[in-house]
Amino acid sequence: MIEVQSLTRLYGTTTAVKNVSFEIGSREIVGLLGHNGAGKTTVMRMLSGYLEPSDGSIRIDGVDPAGESREVQRHLGYLPENLPVYPQMMVADYLDYAATLKGIPASQRITAVRDALLATDLMQRALDPIHVLSRGFRQRVGVAQAILGQPKLLILDEPTNGLDPDQAEHMRLLIKRLARQTTVILSTHIMQEVDAVCDRVLMLRNGQLALDQSLAELHDSRTLVLRTSTTDEPLATYLKNLPQIASMDATDTADGLLHFDLHLHPNADPDTAANNIAQCVLKAGAKLYQLQAVPRDLATVFREVNDSGN
Repeated sequence: MIEVQSLTRLYGTTTAVKNVSFEIGSREIVGLLGHNGAGKTTVMRMLSGYLEPSDGSIRIDGVDPAGESREVQRHLGYLPENLPVYPQMMVADYLDYAATLKGIPASQRITAVRDALLATDLMQRALDPIHVLSRGFRQRVGVAQAILGQPKLLILDEPTNGLDPDQAEHMRLLIKRLARQTTVILSTHIMQEVDAVCDRVLMLRNGQLALDQSLAELHDSRTLVLRTSTTDEPLATYLKNLPQIASMDATDTADGLLHFDLHLHPNADPDTAANNIAQCVLKAGAKLYQLQAVPRDLATVFREVNDSGN
């Protein structure tokens, strides 16, 4: 769906994006993360064809957005962080206008507007002036204009910005529903949004791609916690000899139990490791009180990635 190779963008002598490469498959939901100034908006603008790269290449369904921007934009929906709207226009009129700008033929416009209204649950507000809508409904209008014509690629910049919890939940459900037919790139500062809807994360740091990982891989710390009763047998020695264990930290707890943090090798199978660890506990004659994986949260990974660049 999307192929980005060595993407670079300069503003004068300032490098906003440097040598960024990634691929995104059809119907993936990918979170684009980074601090302010990391290059997120520049990447999104280049993907949309609004900006041309200084170097590198972009292919969206085999088409270069810089060279064939009109062709790409017909199959692309973009919700910027601050969408310019005409507050006095009715919702339906605004969407009809947006469909015209997008190049949707007149014969298809009514259907396109109706489908967008239905998808965003705006049919009841179609004749309301935009200025009377709440922030949540205005965000829905923004998403509605982005999905006009059923685009193959949807780029959303801070779609839940300023929404209350109920509105944000509605937006998350909407994004998941849209992703059944559309590839989605979601840029946000809210880690919970990425955890709730994304399959994968791209993290930018100082204009460069610092991390490209699935959410499942990202949350896997490759660490197991083990708590057992004390034993006369050398349990620590048994554990050290397991081929899945790369290193471990052992401590005595206040309740008289043994506590181990067991760090697995990158290619070790966690289930096999857990079975072997349990066998070691039995072999040592100890009682097993806890054996579970330690999850990493996205915020921690974000801090680790950005701290490593300092």
